[in-house]
Amino acid sequence: MASIPKTMKAVQIAQNGGPEVLSLNDIPVPSPTPGQVLVKNHFAGVNYIDTYFRTGLYPAPSFPLTMGREASGEVVAAHPSVADKFPLGARVVYMAGGASATYAEYTAVEADKVILIPEGLSSEEAAAIYLQGLTAWTFIREAGEVKPGQWTLVHAAAGGVGTLLVQMLRSVGAKIVATASTEEKLALAKKYGADYVVNSNEDIVAKVNEITGGHGIDVIFDGVGKATFDADLQMLALKGHLISFGNASGAVPPINILQLGPKNVRLMRPVVNGYVAGRADLERYTSELFDLVLSKKVEVKIHKIYPLEDAAQAHIDLESRKTTGKLLLKIE
Repeated sequence: MASIPKTMKAVQIAQNGGPEVLSLNDIPVPSPTPGQVLVKNHFAGVNYIDTYFRTGLYPAPSFPLTMGREASGEVVAAHPSVADKFPLGARVVYMAGGASATYAEYTAVEADKVILIPEGLSSEEAAAIYLQGLTAWTFIREAGEVKPGQWTLVHAAAGGVGTLLVQMLRSVGAKIVATASTEEKLALAKKYGADYVVNSNEDIVAKVNEITGGHGIDVIFDGVGKATFDADLQMLALKGHLISFGNASGAVPPINILQLGPKNVRLMRPVVNGYVAGRADLERYTSELFDLVLSKKVEVKIHKIYPLEDAAQAHIDLESRKTTGKLLLKIE
């Protein structure tokens, strides 16, 4: 095991703004405190939530702020209180939060948040599937409570979360309508299991009404936000569930709660952390997620791997909505 340096490279912001505020800095390597392990990161996931903290849509707890919410790597140190659970060299994946962040060479993270990567799953795949995979799977199981045969709709179905939602909905036997902005992306959604595809530049409401024979959609998964919310309410079936989880087109403005009444709509804005806050839930959902990947029911699609110093370009590409699949940072 190589010695641990005193300082490390990390991508931080000193203020909110565009991708140009991302800066590669030298900062101290953290030491694990009680209950923590130190992970040498190999790959960090790039997610929309990173852009929300960068722009200020989600407030930063303090500045400078190190970016990143998930990574895979190896354990290089552990506090004695947890050293027996995670031996040195163990391959692990985790979601960060609070003072921990992942656009960095090392992260001190709570051992309760760390999961061993099983044999057969690469470190790249683990980082690519973890946060978005847990998000998609818990939203299907808990937020949407999707049942076989139900009509479901996935917006931005060729994106990182979208491709996973489509594959996972297929695995539970739902009927899937997928939206995307180009014919290439629609073809990808079809490849991953969508029964029907609709170009998001068309009249989605009319298309869905035709596809479902007037029934509407039982569960909508919307990571787009402002641009699609009104159409969602029109497309929902009676007693439909609207799972709004992203802001790719901007945040949904305040709504009149009476809009939910005519169809007895259940509107949710879930966050994956709440579904995996307990260790038992984290282990259960992660085990189910990895099983879906290892059994080939879910394919991990990596769009591109960037060097850490190119984090700004990764954000630009993600926000362009021209990517399909997951973006990763490789941390040397």
